Formats: sequence, structure tokens, C-alpha cells
Amino acid sequence: MIPVKTKSEQDRMRKAGRLTGDALKMIEAYIKPGVTTLELDRRIEEFFAANGASPSFKNLYGFPNAACISVNEVVVHGIPSEYALKEGDIVSIDVGALIGGFHGDAARTFAVGQIDAALQRLIDVARESFFKGIGEAREGRRLGDISNAIQTHAESNGYGVVRALTGHGIGRKVHEDPSIPNFGPPSSGPVLKAGYCLAIEPMINLGTFRVSFDQADGWTCRTADGKPSAHYENTVLITTGEPEILTL
Repeated sequence: MIPVKTKSEQDRMRKAGRLTGDALKMIEAYIKPGVTTLELDRRIEEFFAANGASPSFKNLYGFPNAACISVNEVVVHGIPSEYALKEGDIVSIDVGALIGGFHGDAARTFAVGQIDAALQRLIDVARESFFKGIGEAREGRRLGDISNAIQTHAESNGYGVVRALTGHGIGRKVHEDPSIPNFGPPSSGPVLKAGYCLAIEPMINLGTFRVSFDQADGWTCRTADGKPSAHYENTVLITTGEPEILTL
């Protein structure tokens, strides 16, 4: 069952969403060669604490850190470490803030210093795919319309759209119904209603859509061919008019 958020709950979702987006704005200034992903994680956790929130992801299903930080061929769920970012890397940072009993969730892929033009285009198309998707995020449309718009834009630009992972509903829990694939036929899935909160998150790859999961740490998801991946996510509220992006 997909929860419909009341007006009071929507207000609390806005607060969580705004703080989540602010964390990503804050951390961008620290993304540069030589900085470790663990340092970025620490700064994010400190930012949430200073603002009366806690990180949604820490200890969620046993995840050990405040942020998922995924470099180059890591699609999602990268565990922060002593890895020092290098000139030319791309790094996806996925964060969530828990405040007032509700969660926000958002991700961005950032360039580390100067990057190859092909990588910048990958980042740009991931973002564009999100906005193509929310063009369909309106009351009365179907969930599959969002998914199809994302897939169509990404694949028309030559990228692989990850199938093994999806977006999701969000609210009192980080993951609520429905699952939101980034692929699939239009005019399918549940009808969208005002009050739905959705974490819409295109994950697209420079090569194949196929991925593999690290058996050693149980979390890290990489592209099967080792080519880079980009991720762009926001928490979105379905309204009676334009969708409201809570994490921008």
C-alpha cells in the first residue's frame, strides 16, 4: 500500500528534504583530489547533527556509514573508506536526513577536478533523465510513465539503465511502497495520487546496464563491465499540480 501523506506529514517531509538537499550543497565544496571518502562522510554526519537530524542510512539494514559514496564504476552503496579522490574521478554521494520522524533522500554525481567530457555528459544525462521522469509525476498519471520517460531519455543518449535497483516511496521509513524502476512500459503501474512521496533516482552506466554486487562487503554495487556510472536522485511530492521537489 502506498502511503498518502497528510498536510502535516508533507510539511515534515519538506523539512527533511530541505536538510538533505542542503547537505549535498555543503559537501560539494569539499570534493577535490586528495580528500578521502571517509572525510566526506564525517562532514555529512556532523552537518546533520549540527542541524538536529540524524543520517537516515547509518545502520539501515546494517549499513555502517552516514552516506553512500560511490566512485567511478561503483553505481551505488559505496562504503566510505580511506580512498583518496583523484583528479578525473566522478563520485556519487547519496544521503538522507531523518528529522521529526520523516526522511529525505537525494543523490548527486560530482566531478573531481577536471574530468573527461564523456564523463560530464554521463552526469548531465543522469540529471536530465530525472527531470524527464518528473515531467510525468502528476496526479492521474501512472508510475510507469515516470519509469519510461527516464529509460527513453537515457537510452536515446546511449547509456545503460540499471535494472537491478530502483527508486522507492519514502516517508516515516526510508523505503516505502512503491518500487520505482528506471525502465519499463508507459501507462503501467499504480495511478499517482496527490500526497505520494517518491524518491526518484536514475542510475545510468556508460556501458552495460548489468551490475555486480560485492560479496565481501555485501553492499558495493559496481557496473559489470567496469565502466563509470552516474546517479541523480530527489525526493518528490505528488500534488494536484506540478510535482514538488523536496530536496532541491
